[in-house]
Amino acid sequence: MNLDRIRAAHERIAPHVHVTPTFSATLLGAAAGVQVFLKGESLQKTGSFKVRGALNAVLTLDAAARARGVVTVSAGNHAQALAWAGRTAGVACTVVMPTGASRAKVDASLAYGAEVVLHGASSIEAFVRAHELEHERRLTFISPFDDEEVMAGAGTVGLELLEQVPNLDAVVVPIGGGGLIAGMAAAIKALDPRVRIFGVEPEGAPSMRRSLDAGRAVRLDAVRTIADGLAAPMAGDLTFPIVRDLVDDVVLVGDDDIARAVGATLTFAKLLAEPAGAAATAAILSGKLPLRAGARVASVLSGGNVDLARLRDVLSR
Repeated sequence: MNLDRIRAAHERIAPHVHVTPTFSATLLGAAAGVQVFLKGESLQKTGSFKVRGALNAVLTLDAAARARGVVTVSAGNHAQALAWAGRTAGVACTVVMPTGASRAKVDASLAYGAEVVLHGASSIEAFVRAHELEHERRLTFISPFDDEEVMAGAGTVGLELLEQVPNLDAVVVPIGGGGLIAGMAAAIKALDPRVRIFGVEPEGAPSMRRSLDAGRAVRLDAVRTIADGLAAPMAGDLTFPIVRDLVDDVVLVGDDDIARAVGATLTFAKLLAEPAGAAATAAILSGKLPLRAGARVASVLSGGNVDLARLRDVLSR
């Protein structure tokens, strides 16, 4: 992954996606003793950053692959994003989602034109079914994270962030399989290597942290977290070495920390974050990061797709 590829992705997807705003969050920062800036990817098309990578991947397919169609696996955000990207580019899309996936995310994927296959109790079983469909129907599998073009599209978040907020000291990014942080790290470290980059995972889905500790990409036997968007059961073979080489550290946060961050972001910044989207802010507020007093810190609010019933449950924790 390199800066030229990310810039090419930016040019390719720019006519179709939003340049999302970055907001200062004075009260959140005061609670942590730093200056906080929230990159509002919850305001992106389909409600998350995922559309950047999904669209870039679809637009770079050859004609034969476009004609056959694409398939993916997702707890919801990548499913919606790929469905939207497929509709935009005229490519048929099949998405495999766990049976417990958010009904709102399932309905949104259907509304964008995807065929939705509900399979398995977790993303682990859903991954298996998605690859079965890939071979049965000769579809092109587009990974939610472990794909060069998906990572390049996600890296455009980093390009925008550095233009919007000068002199950042650190950027904090949630990690599922690592596509967002890999792309952003490649962009940011190429443009300003002084900026420290921290990844954040739920304690119940620590695939990248365990991979770093093991020195190789590993697969989890089980995942359990309220942050369904971060419940990837493995670190990517492509994302892992980028994170290993470019990211300063990866920390873990508990579900209660994430729930508190959802509430704090809504209350003090007036922004709705789904649990996965609030994980980076949770790490800042819970003191899990080695940040100096007064540091200028950007938190990527990666998505805001949460229905009201789920939001009530999260806020009541």
